Amino acid sequence: MPNIQSAFGKPLTVVNTGLQTFAESVRAQGVQVVDVDFRPSPYDAPRVYRTRAGVDIEAANAEAVRRIASGKAVLIGLAIARDVIPGMRDKMILHAGPPISWDRMCGPVRGAVIGACLYEGWAQSPDEAAQLAAGVGARLIAPLTFEPCHHHHAVGPMAGIISPSMPVWIIENAAFGNRAFCTLNEGLGKVLRFGAFAPEVIEKLKWMATTLYPALDRAVRSIDGGIDIKNLIAQALYMGDECHNRNKAGTSLFLRAIAPALARTCDDRETIARVIEFIDRNDHFFLNLSMPAAKALTEPAEGIEGSTIVTTMARNGTDFGIRIAGLPGQWFIAPAGRVQGLYFPGFTEADANPDMGDSTITETAGFGGMAMAGAPAIVKFVGGVPQDALDATLEMYDICAAEHDTFLIPALDFRGAPLGIDVRRVVETGIAPRLNTGIAHKEPGIGQVGAGLLRAPIECFVEAFEEMRKA
Repeated sequence: MPNIQSAFGKPLTVVNTGLQTFAESVRAQGVQVVDVDFRPSPYDAPRVYRTRAGVDIEAANAEAVRRIASGKAVLIGLAIARDVIPGMRDKMILHAGPPISWDRMCGPVRGAVIGACLYEGWAQSPDEAAQLAAGVGARLIAPLTFEPCHHHHAVGPMAGIISPSMPVWIIENAAFGNRAFCTLNEGLGKVLRFGAFAPEVIEKLKWMATTLYPALDRAVRSIDGGIDIKNLIAQALYMGDECHNRNKAGTSLFLRAIAPALARTCDDRETIARVIEFIDRNDHFFLNLSMPAAKALTEPAEGIEGSTIVTTMARNGTDFGIRIAGLPGQWFIAPAGRVQGLYFPGFTEADANPDMGDSTITETAGFGGMAMAGAPAIVKFVGGVPQDALDATLEMYDICAAEHDTFLIPALDFRGAPLGIDVRRVVETGIAPRLNTGIAHKEPGIGQVGAGLLRAPIECFVEAFEEMRKA
């Protein structure tokens, strides 16, 4: 082995495809080994190059990833949800993931719905809110309507709840003219998005609506051309974020971008101080900007005939759903997976709800789990070792159609992050996308209990592949 190393003039790296005894003997000689959990795909998936209608799938996919990569996600302001989200109306609640009814909602989503009802003033107690959501009760004036955030050009982390009077970010794709929306991030712990609805949760949401939102809106709108969120994502990837579960750099970059405008547009020094402190103490603040940026970047790819590129991955704590460019609006659904990770003191895997949230839009847009190689510190938060982060990204190249030309990974010699999950490649290889995520307690009202890693359920990719073979 030393002779092979010296012949190439640099250290040799061996890729091991599941032969552990081989890997151990190679490591014993001081050679770096990258373990790949390879196994033949169990699915009958011959490579399909054209649809039955004769559409060139490779060309369609090239156009899809071109649109995603060439988009420009810019923060242009904030507004109240009912005023800007298309189709939003009174007594409507948007949620993460594919469509779901109250009777099938998991505990944390139910808890967040209850919290939204209390926040809106539709109910005066959790029990009354639950009755309203279920469509029963003496005070029922009009039933609630539940629809996915994704049906309204929006995204929401974890439970993903958006109610009419909540403030939302407005992200515009300057290259294509479409817009996407997301609420503001509350921080970690006992918060609405993890299903908590205690009085302090509602109090924080009210402060965000009455103080944080107007201050940020004035500041953003005073900045000529807005704030280029795509550029901040690219910078954050250089600084150790992957902009899904690790947003320390992204939050810091955003604070640098917004602070001068805050100082110029807010006359109250205490308000400025509280806004800056709130952002500074919340390392996940940038997540609610990176998510709608990803949504704005992926939407222009929807509707490209023949494309097998995934444009949506989302979970509601019960179901995991995907949508693909060539079949816009059609969901392919499988049960939500179980997260393997680290738990806060006092909690175990028995307390955990299945995977949830719209935040996997980041992987769909070419960062998040796709860029874990550039964020080795993420494994400390979700459980693992730095090599896991590198292996995750290297494996994802096998199921993606391209590499991003803006989202680059320093640890891979500035190679572009994997972009454009292709359902054909997922089924052919048997490799499902890797995800990292937070973990919510399965009961409503408790909140976050940990964070971890998992793979998307491959069944929904198989279903999408089979549907495309019929097209």
